[in-house]
Amino acid sequence: MVHADVTDCYADIYTHSIAWALHTKAEAKAKKGNKSLLGNVIDSHIQDMRHGQTNGIPQGSVLMDFIAELVLGYADLDLSVRLKKADIKKFKILRYRDDYRIFVQNPQLGEAILKCLTEVLIDLGLKLNTGKTTGSLQVVASSIKADKRGWLRGRQGDRNLQKHLLIIHAHGIDFPNTGSLTTALSHFHERLTRVKRIQNPHVLISIAIDIACTSPRTFPVCAAIVSKLLTVLDTKDDRVKVIRKIYRKLSQLPNTGHMEVWLQRISHPLEPRLKYEEQLCKLVKNRAADIWNNDWITSRKLKAALDPLQIVSKSKLRALKPVIKPKEIALFAASWY
Repeated sequence: MVHADVTDCYADIYTHSIAWALHTKAEAKAKKGNKSLLGNVIDSHIQDMRHGQTNGIPQGSVLMDFIAELVLGYADLDLSVRLKKADIKKFKILRYRDDYRIFVQNPQLGEAILKCLTEVLIDLGLKLNTGKTTGSLQVVASSIKADKRGWLRGRQGDRNLQKHLLIIHAHGIDFPNTGSLTTALSHFHERLTRVKRIQNPHVLISIAIDIACTSPRTFPVCAAIVSKLLTVLDTKDDRVKVIRKIYRKLSQLPNTGHMEVWLQRISHPLEPRLKYEEQLCKLVKNRAADIWNNDWITSRKLKAALDPLQIVSKSKLRALKPVIKPKEIALFAASWY
């Protein structure tokens, strides 16, 4: 099995290749600049988002994941054609986003397929990460990510909640910010919602926040765990004190805006007066915040429609429950794997 992935995939995608993927390269080049072509329209909008650059698409949204998949799917088709012309047979290729697993019966065939794949990607402005391109005869073991192998080999739980969370904490030290870590925490959260008696909530909160600090990707599910544990504390004052301690802990870390959003989600039903400096958090408090640059817009109606304060639903804010349910964090599960 050969493992390969694309270096800086989103940052290097050639925007014109979007039109190639939708309409074929020949038609897209023949109708270059034709705004009736959907691919050209998408290409133009993405260039506007990138200050006119023709390399790279923005990251962080499902829409851009879809655009990237169009281009990479086009690369799959091109690769299939090249392999057929080269009379390369008896192989299987699995791709997830920009990550490839190539299964062959001998290393030479794997090298030939890598050569074809490299040629396909170069045409799209992409290249393979040579540092992460590896081959292995251990097909089953190499097909599974190292963090998942580590999780499967070790203990995955314990009847005692604290020991269960400590097992996950140990896995997070070895494999921070991984999908297996987030999945393990999600299972723990689901278990926690069914437990009627919880002991040592302060200790469990400390462990969960420590995991979140070393693996920011897990903060949504860690926030959900903390929200449940806070309900076990005796008084509202105790809950607010713990939230303030968490806030002070997070303030020592750089780029904690995402964490502040989730911390506010926990604290708002309990103590809405707590202040956060993240721009989105300011909107919840009805404070003016610069979410996007509107200076270039001349239309008053359009500016009013893009008023950041309008994106907060006051009715949903009033109905917010103090405990985050599993289905709420499940909205963000697509980015965990």
